[in-house]
Amino acid sequence: MTRHRSSPSSAAAPILPPIVISLMAPFRSFFTARFGSTFVIGMVLAPGKRTVSAVLRVMGLGETRDFALYHYVLSRARCSSRDIARMLLTMILDRFQPAGPVVIGIDDTIERRWGRKIAARGNRDPMRSSHGHFVKTSGLRWLSLMAMVPVPWTQRRWAMPFLTILAPSECYHIAHRCRHKKLTNFARQAILQVRRWVPTRKIVVVADSSFAALDLIAAIRRHVCLVTRLRLDANLFTPAPKRRPGQRGRTAKK
Repeated sequence: MTRHRSSPSSAAAPILPPIVISLMAPFRSFFTARFGSTFVIGMVLAPGKRTVSAVLRVMGLGETRDFALYHYVLSRARCSSRDIARMLLTMILDRFQPAGPVVIGIDDTIERRWGRKIAARGNRDPMRSSHGHFVKTSGLRWLSLMAMVPVPWTQRRWAMPFLTILAPSECYHIAHRCRHKKLTNFARQAILQVRRWVPTRKIVVVADSSFAALDLIAAIRRHVCLVTRLRLDANLFTPAPKRRPGQRGRTAKK
């Protein structure tokens, strides 16, 4: 984020456990202002809704007078979310799965938001809608990528999000006169980006039937292994054999 002429008078470094300081230390370089890293630590530690007030209270800065400067961390940020996502993925794999295949979960969700200034919001709820049933809701559609890693205290893998991408609706792109990008196109770019971040290990992507698209599978099948559900009307077949000399009738297609 950009530097400001003044900094919060009470933005002294809070007393935090050493484990929190060591985990957040790699992310300090992404924020130029000192209170920017303080804000990020508060976002992680704040319980419930992560509002600016909750962040300040959990960091012991609830009585600061120039609290409005902390809003600049979100409104005037200049940090690269892609670099932060790469750092977060590296830390997750180093601590939970330093070797073996990397399992990545991918899914979309709707963040219910209203207001005139939320321009990228859509109308379709992906959780409750289907091909024959359309459920409207106002919100932002996000595409999330999660590292599915084993943790010591359970037999199941835990999904740890590291990259979230905003997927605007078609109405938003029409209003802004730009080409609409489908959810599968966002997924293709995100999966290939993870492949570049982790070039030496096998990657297994797990997704639901929304990502069972032929164009997506064709684009990533040489780079990762995709596990997804088939559609109920899926037509499975093998390529037709070559035509024999002297064979009668039409050439088989499948």
